[in-house]
Amino acid sequence: VAGTLYVVGTPIGNLSDLTFRAETTLKAVNLIAAEDTRTSKKLLRHYNIDTPLIAYHDNNEINQARNLVNKLNSGDSIAIISDAGTPCISDPGYRVVNLAKKERIEVITIPGPSAVTAALSVSGLPTDHFYFEGFLPPKKGRRTRFELLESLPATVVIFESPHKVLRTLRDIHNYWGNRIISVCRELTKIFEESFLGTVEDAENYFSKSKPKGEFVVLVAKKGYTLD
Repeated sequence: VAGTLYVVGTPIGNLSDLTFRAETTLKAVNLIAAEDTRTSKKLLRHYNIDTPLIAYHDNNEINQARNLVNKLNSGDSIAIISDAGTPCISDPGYRVVNLAKKERIEVITIPGPSAVTAALSVSGLPTDHFYFEGFLPPKKGRRTRFELLESLPATVVIFESPHKVLRTLRDIHNYWGNRIISVCRELTKIFEESFLGTVEDAENYFSKSKPKGEFVVLVAKKGYTLD
């Protein structure tokens, strides 16, 4: 009998956000496939979880997916985790889930923290319709993405790193004008911050000092105002 693949959400910053069900699952499975085993060891040590780890990341995902599914077919149960948040959401995971589903292996979600919904909840922007873009292309195809997203009637959610966030704010301003945006930084951590205002205001605010931490940039639909 084949084992079960568990897609487990892990904290996006605050270790206390791991759910009880996630902790129980990580202790019960035969193997944990982690995006970065060094990062995951910190979480596992915090919860006294000694389940064996195996690396599963962008550089080995194709071959490792086959290896993991072979183990599942042999009866092992496996949990897949990313460095933060939920696997498959701007993180590795799609290939092993897809392959497992094709081979009729049971795949179960263990929901957890999400930077997308966390940012939306504190953004102050409309959340009835939103579009998750994730990370924008750094070069090729970047302009095309901005053009495609420009008239979308929804809040657009973008992930960004600290050393690229100012460039992304400038691009939003250049391509879409001075829209209303929310910029969330270091969600669930000690220095959590959530900014709401125009793109121009955000550029000025985050230019005052070197940006630090992981960012979620949320852009209101065209024509939205704070009035």
